[in-house]
Amino acid sequence: MQNFASQCLDQTKALLKLNFNSLAPDGTVVPVDGEVSRADEPGHAALAFGEYFRATGELTLDRQNIAEIVARTITAQVRISQGSDNGMAFACLGLLAFGPTRERNPVWELLGEATRASIDERLAVEHDHHDHVQAFDVAKAVCRFSFGLTKKDETGPLVDRFMERIAAASTGGFHDEGSKAANADNFGGVFDLYGVVSLIFIRQSLQLHANIQLRDAKLPKLRSLGEKYLRVIMDTVRDDGLGWCYGRGIGAYGQMHCITLLLQALRDRWIAADKEPLARDLVRRLYAHFFTTFFDAEHGLIVIRDAERDTIPGHTTRMANFDAARYLSQWSRLAKTIGGAMEVVRPASRLPVCRFFSFDKSPRKEQGLLSYHDPASGLHVILPLVSAGAHRYSDSLAFPHMPGVFDWPANTLTTPFLPEFTIGGKAYSPSFYGKNAQVAMGAKAGTYHFRFEQPDLIGLDEKLSANLASLKVDWEFVGGRVVGRFLLTAKSAVTLEEFRLVLPIAATHSRMTPGNALVLGPESHRCEVLKDDFHASWAETKIVSDNPRHRTCWGKVHFYQTLQRDKPMPLRAGASYAFEIAYQPHVVRAGDAV
Repeated sequence: MQNFASQCLDQTKALLKLNFNSLAPDGTVVPVDGEVSRADEPGHAALAFGEYFRATGELTLDRQNIAEIVARTITAQVRISQGSDNGMAFACLGLLAFGPTRERNPVWELLGEATRASIDERLAVEHDHHDHVQAFDVAKAVCRFSFGLTKKDETGPLVDRFMERIAAASTGGFHDEGSKAANADNFGGVFDLYGVVSLIFIRQSLQLHANIQLRDAKLPKLRSLGEKYLRVIMDTVRDDGLGWCYGRGIGAYGQMHCITLLLQALRDRWIAADKEPLARDLVRRLYAHFFTTFFDAEHGLIVIRDAERDTIPGHTTRMANFDAARYLSQWSRLAKTIGGAMEVVRPASRLPVCRFFSFDKSPRKEQGLLSYHDPASGLHVILPLVSAGAHRYSDSLAFPHMPGVFDWPANTLTTPFLPEFTIGGKAYSPSFYGKNAQVAMGAKAGTYHFRFEQPDLIGLDEKLSANLASLKVDWEFVGGRVVGRFLLTAKSAVTLEEFRLVLPIAATHSRMTPGNALVLGPESHRCEVLKDDFHASWAETKIVSDNPRHRTCWGKVHFYQTLQRDKPMPLRAGASYAFEIAYQPHVVRAGDAV
């Protein structure tokens, strides 16, 4: 771990030095060409330098005064009133990094009286949030109390409320980013990466709280949540190191958040002793993949958006670089505390493994995440059955996710590897929820089935359509072969206006791809339509190599192959219509595909 700690710290220094010029004299952040600054970026910068100070104890970097830089960025963040609540949370943790109280805090001493007076007002928790912003409210409460801006510590009640809402929205004990309690129009069940974000941020906030007793009192509750996410992460990280890869905010952040949670858990002893070697090896793999995929060695910067790949609009290059510097400092500090080695852990078995993590199981809906790994073929897919919430793109649809093999475009709504039915001018696809979800062994040894039903069809807008049709889904996994079976049963006489299934063909980044990355080989998906009661036909391949809209978080989409029926088809009430398709992707290592 000591070599890892040193390497992280060296990268932190390089990133911060290269981003000095992005900070304007007034503390705001200058965007890169083609992007627009976020309102919370000064806070991200403040916390990045604060974490560097915590890791090194140094107040200067490349002859620059870090305390002065943080004071400028905090002042800038305080002045930005709209859309910057999370920026204030980052800024206040950056302030606390230099000392848990106002006394002898070098940054507080540099803040002007007007800024000091405004901080109390800006840190007040004025609104009730149900999403990950709850974690930012906890951070603000920690800062207010620790700095003596209030005598009433709201930290404990806010942590308790966060955990209570998890219990109310998820029978599995996971954070719902878009629950119905937040908005009655939400379908509910946005179980994505922001649950990990919330856990990390609350844990870090408690670490900086002036009241150690409060921190120790709340850690058991956080541990129960952390252990659930750790089980998911430890089962879904690929052997090439690719981490969380479904839902909103993936890509570089899917690597960084997983590494941070694993290191926090290793420090806090949340991982069983027999699983510790695997957790350490996962940190090594995740970091190696992050470094080779998103760190541009030529320019020394983190790249999340370029001509070949994209990310969600809300993530900017500046924010990603400051967040990476923050996390690298944390990793260095945590690794020094943890100690020990990061040895390679070989899998104990070469047999396929299939698991379903239940996020919610209620009378209204069942949701979760399926993970299937076949070491012999290299196939390692996850299949999320969750709501997409406000992020209405392809990232959360219920198809086999495997970046580099089963790819999908970022910031574009299509239905990759899934049938899409258009009835009454509305598009439906078997995603978002199910009933009677289960994983079962097949009749043949080594065969697994993931089955669920949808009593009512759900549109891509996540609105149910009652008394229209029902759908039964059966995903079969055997070795390196995946078969999707879909049975549509009409409840009334309706007209199917269009049926289609889209196969995106993409490639990982031409320069920034690890040699051991799992990618699609020359034989492609080896797709085979086994049964088609909709009588669809393959359309002409659509070439999008030169279209910048069609990028993934890891590379470029080049082609779309579409199986389509664009003529109306009457569906009889009570009749069932089947569609079956098989994929046996040719999985190879990127280094072998050259």
